[in-house]
Amino acid sequence: MVSDLLITAPEGRPVSHTSSRYSRPPVTVRIARWSATHPGRAIGGWFAFVVLCLAAMSVAGIQQASQLDLGIGESGRADRMLDEGGLEAPITENVLITPAGGDADAAAADVADRMAELPEVDAVGDPVTSPDGSAVTVPVTMTGDEEQAEEDVQALLDVTAGVQERYPDLRVEQAGEASVMKGFFGLLEDDLGTIAVLSLPITLLVLLVAFGAILAAGVPVLLAISSVGSAIGLYALASYSVPDGGTVTHLVLLIGMAVGVDYSLFYLRREREERACGRGTLEAVEIAAATSGHSVVVSGLAVAVSMAGLYLAADVNFASMATGAILVVAIAVVGSLTVLPALLAKLGHRIDRPRVPLLWRLTNQQRPPRFWPAVLRPALRRPAVTLVVSVLALLALAAPALNLRLTDSGEESFPRSLPVMQSYDRLVEAFPSTGTSHVVVVEAPASEAGDVRTALEDLAARTDADENFAHDQEPVIEQSADGRFSSLTVGVPAGPDTDEAKHSLDVLRDDLIPATAGALPGASAAVTGDIAGGVDYNDNLASKLPWIIAFVLVLAFVMMTVTFRSVVVGLTTVFVNLLSTVAAFGVLALVFQYSWAEGLLDFTSTGAVVVWIPLFLFVILFGLSMDYHVFVVSRIREAADRGLPIRDAVRSGITGSAGVVTSAALVMVAVFGLFAAMRVLEMKQMGVGLAVAVLIDAVVIRAVVLPSLMALLGNANWWAPWWLRRSRPVPAADRELTPVG
Repeated sequence: MVSDLLITAPEGRPVSHTSSRYSRPPVTVRIARWSATHPGRAIGGWFAFVVLCLAAMSVAGIQQASQLDLGIGESGRADRMLDEGGLEAPITENVLITPAGGDADAAAADVADRMAELPEVDAVGDPVTSPDGSAVTVPVTMTGDEEQAEEDVQALLDVTAGVQERYPDLRVEQAGEASVMKGFFGLLEDDLGTIAVLSLPITLLVLLVAFGAILAAGVPVLLAISSVGSAIGLYALASYSVPDGGTVTHLVLLIGMAVGVDYSLFYLRREREERACGRGTLEAVEIAAATSGHSVVVSGLAVAVSMAGLYLAADVNFASMATGAILVVAIAVVGSLTVLPALLAKLGHRIDRPRVPLLWRLTNQQRPPRFWPAVLRPALRRPAVTLVVSVLALLALAAPALNLRLTDSGEESFPRSLPVMQSYDRLVEAFPSTGTSHVVVVEAPASEAGDVRTALEDLAARTDADENFAHDQEPVIEQSADGRFSSLTVGVPAGPDTDEAKHSLDVLRDDLIPATAGALPGASAAVTGDIAGGVDYNDNLASKLPWIIAFVLVLAFVMMTVTFRSVVVGLTTVFVNLLSTVAAFGVLALVFQYSWAEGLLDFTSTGAVVVWIPLFLFVILFGLSMDYHVFVVSRIREAADRGLPIRDAVRSGITGSAGVVTSAALVMVAVFGLFAAMRVLEMKQMGVGLAVAVLIDAVVIRAVVLPSLMALLGNANWWAPWWLRRSRPVPAADRELTPVG
């Protein structure tokens, strides 16, 4: 633990032990010393590493996950069978023309002629008039799979735009799966590009306020940017083992900027404190490595362990997120231990230049702090009352999460500011869908193709006689060219998210298929479609969630217990981090399940939270909150090891770390707040959840709950069984010390 890394001088200041004849310096100190004494090599090596990573990305590219990679459970198996048999449903776009009439018929004929000439188009259907006679649509079937169609759909959109120009009195527009996804991902990329641009000046501004000097503010940002670039480069190589789910690079930017700045901030602040006490640059760097450097390692390991829990979900999306996050955190830790000491040694006192006059005076005042001691006063004077009140308040804030409603991510959550979504809504209004469909897929030896068709015909007849299935849609049976794969498409008179649709899936899987196609010897049957895909995804998440939560909690407890050699610290870590996480979930439910925040955050409530958000937030919040917890508890333990009573140690540790924790939290809240301003609803939900949790963690937990809890526990904070207890440091008077360096 941190306090094991120092020798305590009689006056209570930590003295570097790197020259002690009784112990070898910890690895963080040895790395920092080498980097600080060989700054040119360390900086050059880091620069070469970043360049190599970026070169790897430019050469290899990022391997994107296919729809087949993303499949879960039985529906995923059915999709792979459809793909192998060449039976996938084609991608269809619809050109909507309003109002219907003579000109609309001419425009429809023009659309059909021009679309038929495109190599991206497989077939053009006959124009269809809406049931109310208000509109005409031309169905267009594209070539290629979903990924290819998304790339090719621009050619169809250009034709539609051209027809609109020739018929200005009509509204000619296009909507379909490919055009909707193209518009959605285009909006997502625009928003994320804006965030990438804005996050840098905002982060710099916060750090300028924290340090009052341009170089001191710029070094953490430089480390964070280089960590993000390196991680994306390495992830490009890793994506060939764990394909990219589509959002990993953005997650790397989000986490990389947060932890990269945090780690350098902790290290740099400690180094400046030691220099302010009269230590030389090298000695200050080594003490920062022994204290903040150790905290950075523990914190980074905690984030990596938390994110590793996502692998247990057996989901390509979560696995790719975990891989990207672990890479950027690991690189940020390595950078803070290597190139950061080298930069600090190279710059020396120049790190505090150029100074911003007003900010420098405000951030470098020598008078004792007043604000944080005042905030801590209730927790230290009446810890029991403060703890009960604060915990009850956070539990009240968390209460709405008990009614948290989850929903699949789909077209209903896409922003209606997108022109293609407005076209989609008009298409659905003119041609209301009566429901969706199940696709039953059967794999059997080619010699059994006739028996499979007979069984599927029997299954179709049974669904036709069952009220759970649509009777106005003719079941469609298809077989692959080699006869090994067969499919049956059955209509359902309900939307994919309804209880009726889910019940029809249960009837199909549990009763009808086992009595027909599933009873054939040597045959394997599976169901896919929007309903089955959503149910399988949610069931997989629900079954894995308890294991992921247990994994994260147990490993967090073990890490903190071993690091601080205290069972109580391990337990309190789990308790306070859980408290801030569930409080954030409560705010998430309050904001997004109701309409009161729609105007404030510029969104339309769907009455639910996207299903993957809670698990993702739990894992990432538990990891990120360890940043502050490790740093603050380390300072408290350091003060306790200097002989301070527990309440004085808590006061000293929290007030001594308050400035850096507040600055780090402001950076995180600012970056996450940018995500809350995005137009994509699930990104907005992620941003709000992260920003609120960090704010609660940095202010309420660290300034109220943690100090009151530790003050109440007293010396019991450091209790551990005999086999875990650390050996006390040898008194400074019994050691031979020589000047550092």
